[in-house]
Amino acid sequence: MTTATFNSSAPDLSAEDYIVVGLATCFIKEDGEVHEVSVVEPIPSAALEAIVKGIPTSYRMATATTVGAVLPDETPRLPAEFPADAQFCDEFAYRAIAAARTYKVRPVAQSHIPLGTSRSDFQYSTERKRVLNSQRIIRPEDNVKQHEYTHKVL
Repeated sequence: MTTATFNSSAPDLSAEDYIVVGLATCFIKEDGEVHEVSVVEPIPSAALEAIVKGIPTSYRMATATTVGAVLPDETPRLPAEFPADAQFCDEFAYRAIAAARTYKVRPVAQSHIPLGTSRSDFQYSTERKRVLNSQRIIRPEDNVKQHEYTHKVL
C-alpha cells in the first residue's frame, strides 16, 4: 500500500504524520517599546522532550496534530485551541515539515502529547524575552585585542 505524499517538497511525509505545534509568547521591539505577540510555531521532538523535562520555555501550550491539519493546502491553518490573534512564525511550512520529520525519526517523542490533545503544564517563563526583530550591532569596541605576535611565526 502506498501513501500519498502531501507536499511535493516533502515526498517522505504524508498528511497523517504527527507534529506538535506550540503557542509561544514572543516580543517585538518598536520605537523603543516592547510589545507582546503570540506566535504559532512547530516544535521539533528534541525541543519537546527538553520542555517536558522542565526547562523554562516561552511556550504557553502545545497541541499534537497532523501535518495535514496545520498545512492542508501548503497554507498554514491555526489549530482550534489557539487564539484567533496568534500569528504564524516565519517559514512556518518549512519548519513544520522539518519538525514532522523529527517525530518520524524519534516516534517515542509522540508519547509526550498524544495525537489530538493539548498540554500546557510547562515551566512557562518570559524572564528571557524572545525578541523577534532584534538586531545585533557589532562595534569596534567589541573586538578582542590580541597580542601583536598572535598570528606571526616566530
